[in-house]
Amino acid sequence: MPDSSTGSTGNTARPSRRTVLAATAGVTTALAAAGTVHAAAGPSTPDDRKLRALISRMTLEEKVGQLFVMRVYGHSATDPDQADVDANLKEIGVRTAAELLAKYRVGGIIYFAWAHNTREPHQIADLSNGIQKASLGLPRGLPVLISTDQEHGIVARVGEPATLFPGAMAVGAGGSRSDARTLGRIAGRELRAMGIRQDYAPVADVNVDPANPVIGVRSFGSEPDAVARLVAAEVAGYQGSGVAATAKHFPGHGDTVDDSHAKLPYIHHTREQWERLDAPPFRAAIAAGIDSIMTAHIVVPALDGAEDPATLSRPILTGILREELGYDGVVVTDSLGMEGVRTKYGDDRVPVLALKAGVDQLLNPPSLDVAWNAVLRAVRDGELTEDRLDTSILRILRLKTKLGLFKDPFVSHAGVDRTVGTRPHLAAADRIAERTTTLLVNERGLLPLSRRGRPKLLVVGADPASPSGTTGPPTGVLAGALTELGFTATALSTGTAPSAATIATAVAAAREADAVVVGTYNVTAGSSQKTLVEQLLATGTPVVAVAIRNPYDVAHLPGVPAYLATYSWTDVELRAAARVIAGKVEPRGTLPVPVQRADDPAAVLYPVGHGLGY
Repeated sequence: MPDSSTGSTGNTARPSRRTVLAATAGVTTALAAAGTVHAAAGPSTPDDRKLRALISRMTLEEKVGQLFVMRVYGHSATDPDQADVDANLKEIGVRTAAELLAKYRVGGIIYFAWAHNTREPHQIADLSNGIQKASLGLPRGLPVLISTDQEHGIVARVGEPATLFPGAMAVGAGGSRSDARTLGRIAGRELRAMGIRQDYAPVADVNVDPANPVIGVRSFGSEPDAVARLVAAEVAGYQGSGVAATAKHFPGHGDTVDDSHAKLPYIHHTREQWERLDAPPFRAAIAAGIDSIMTAHIVVPALDGAEDPATLSRPILTGILREELGYDGVVVTDSLGMEGVRTKYGDDRVPVLALKAGVDQLLNPPSLDVAWNAVLRAVRDGELTEDRLDTSILRILRLKTKLGLFKDPFVSHAGVDRTVGTRPHLAAADRIAERTTTLLVNERGLLPLSRRGRPKLLVVGADPASPSGTTGPPTGVLAGALTELGFTATALSTGTAPSAATIATAVAAAREADAVVVGTYNVTAGSSQKTLVEQLLATGTPVVAVAIRNPYDVAHLPGVPAYLATYSWTDVELRAAARVIAGKVEPRGTLPVPVQRADDPAAVLYPVGHGLGY
């Protein structure tokens, strides 16, 4: 990607030094008025006394705005596409990110791929610069804390050419703290180069329930101490690169069969179970100096008898997180647009109750106008005090100071080119992925497959909706990687619920192949994916199955002679699986979760630590 050094901020990544100094003049002036900047000095890092003086000069409206982190549509802060203008007007009542900042003075903005914020690295950098310039140009303009969900694996908002790593459960299968730290360090550097300074990762939930629909492979595993070690390592990597990490979802979302996006889940752990199962990763994150912790929209009756969602629970957020665990960093809600937090209270009450519970940042309310005015009204009516707001704003400004946003919030195309998606970064991701691929079954040494004579492989299976770490359907990516390794591989997508006709087509093609590779995705007892695999096995053609999400699929497919788990269907994991199938590398991953028997869930089929080699 060529560097660009001319034109407006909307077209280039980093403004000139003159533009930077002009844009930061508002912050410098405000801090100087508070006794923080000497006339001959540049911007300096303010201490708490100076930040408190700055807060004292803010209007109530500015204070309320600092508490919110909001979505906004568009690739540009000032000139988005018309469709994004329309979406902004409909959902937020403004046309652009710049208007959002001018109207509500929000302290943070969250990027989403679906909001067209993350098309490619130069555009992301330009958007970040445009946001910072717009905010700094306002009276008492403050830098914006830009965030995103870049967990890697199945949740990634920034796609290629940025470096995409295996997800948490894959890292758990590798079990390497060094790899987790490397992931955080590289991913953090790349995010920072694009102007993103807060990442909502790592997931600190311990995935106790295999049926968990919202966490699953986003968790490092089911063993609290192992999860804690990897959480701490990833935090060190991210924060060592100058990006705020976020441990989520406190007090622990790993043992639920409900998705908090759609309903309010209950977790019925006793206090003792919570201490043993859920708390260790959060304790480890706090010990590692975690910059922010995200709340969960879950009810844990043993922790709060009022059965309020944890996001709105003072006993959980202030009593346990602040007072018992001693955490004084930034607490951010999970999205306030999720049904889990909206079930019990209205959208006008949720942000007020969250602040009363101990939250600092209010993330992505469904209606910013309703939420912003609700907080403003609560202060004017005496339900909240300005001192309470000031406490949270001080934490937020401390974090912005730590991240260097007061000194220089801008980024450059040259910095993007030096950092994002470089060959060493991509090679590191591939090496980590190779250490995570897990071989669960290998009867009669079927794997690795021989490449002699370019054997014909049929690659079939599920092609779920692609996360940002994919360049195409999993069957196509896997077939392409196998072809590059010396096979003649053909892709045939059969979907997550193949019909009888689709299965018949795959079976006919399998009879003409030397071996079949089938990708499985969340197989259940009644799944037609199970029928597909059974009929492929009946052809007599050797079958290699690859669980491209949950490793639990193997329990429903007992006749498969070779089974791999990749924990995600992103390119980096599928390419690693192809190298394992071809014998270019040995499988080194081991299960970070147990796999129960399908016919007796109380019995373990494959325990934590199971994994075969060649």
